[in-house]
Amino acid sequence: MLGIKIPKYKSISLKKDFIEYKSPDKVYIPLVNGYDTDVTILVKKGEYVYKGDMIGKTKGLFRVPIISSVSGVVSDFQEMSYAFGDTVKCVVIENDKNDNYKEDKEIKKNISDYTKEEFIEILKDSGIVGMGGSSFPTYVKYECDKKIKTLIINAVECEPYITADHTIVKNKCQEILETIDAILEINNIDEAIIAIKNTNTELKKYLDDFIGTYLNIKVCLVPDLYPMGWERNLVKYIKKKQYENIPIECNIIVNNVSTIYAMYEALKYKKPLTERIVTITGDLLKDPINVCVPIGTPVKEIIDVVGGYKDSNKILLVAGGPMMGKTVSENLVVSANLACVLALSELKNDELINCLRCGKCVEVCPSKLSPVLIKDNVGNKERLKELLPNRCISCGLCSYICPSKILVREYVNKAKENIKN
Repeated sequence: MLGIKIPKYKSISLKKDFIEYKSPDKVYIPLVNGYDTDVTILVKKGEYVYKGDMIGKTKGLFRVPIISSVSGVVSDFQEMSYAFGDTVKCVVIENDKNDNYKEDKEIKKNISDYTKEEFIEILKDSGIVGMGGSSFPTYVKYECDKKIKTLIINAVECEPYITADHTIVKNKCQEILETIDAILEINNIDEAIIAIKNTNTELKKYLDDFIGTYLNIKVCLVPDLYPMGWERNLVKYIKKKQYENIPIECNIIVNNVSTIYAMYEALKYKKPLTERIVTITGDLLKDPINVCVPIGTPVKEIIDVVGGYKDSNKILLVAGGPMMGKTVSENLVVSANLACVLALSELKNDELINCLRCGKCVEVCPSKLSPVLIKDNVGNKERLKELLPNRCISCGLCSYICPSKILVREYVNKAKENIKN
């Protein structure tokens, strides 16, 4: 089963064009990539940094640079909330609001002219990571000996409320197609397929208007189901293939469409990943909208800029969508993998009832797990090893479908942690 129909709530944040907010007084650059917080810090208090400077670098298997999104003086190191729900150390930079780069940026007339080695080096130096949520280093996907036959661009954005990818396609369609074409040529890839929902007629029109002579780029309309945007679902639906660990096993690479635009800016202007579009939405916001902001911008500041809350009491702030997102505190800051911030009414505890043993969570699980049994055995390590909670993709369907309103996904996440420890 590819997924189920769920409400969208997309139109809430699409009533107005996106805006830019480029002038926070301070940014808080998270010293993390994905879950990797083992970072070498390259700056100290009082030091002036230029926009695009490397201020840290992860030490793990994949060396990802941490980039300053503004120019200014390093004033402190402070812990703030991060997209995955954790609190992480951040470099605090007083924004001088001059956007000073150390060197003038050159414009590359033809971004197809790079060699594959130059292409990979640019992605690596620019700190480009998966912007759909994973934060996986983009260069790693291309740094392989295996023949890449198909590039799938994920513009499905199947989670409710989130419209950041929709906004980037609508406003940067030509640039995205130019980048896809360059990626095909540089990496000798046979074809590219842009995946969008079959109900998204607006994006289909934009793509049809611009796709023109890009003969190796096609649009694929996929079912409007959740979690259709899951990488495995896309590969299975579009190419009728399945893999064990990663798509390159079947000669396929999948990139999120916002990541593609970040690649455009890196290839065209040598501009590192310093900003992103974030959907600021939810039933408690006065004016939901998409906002382009520097990485490290405090979310509370963005919410104030776009009009604030309707009611400041009992707010549930979620980093990400309602299905896969994490509840966070108000000191959340924007990171490369933060596509959405939701301000919702809190769920009342009296709505929860005991498990009915209905089995609906088992029926909808895309990873073919038994979430209810994982929940029941959350403290039993030996049983958990048999139930394979690590295969869970945290899509949240088990919690969504539960008639007892049990937060099943949270139990499964706890089970994952219990197996690690």
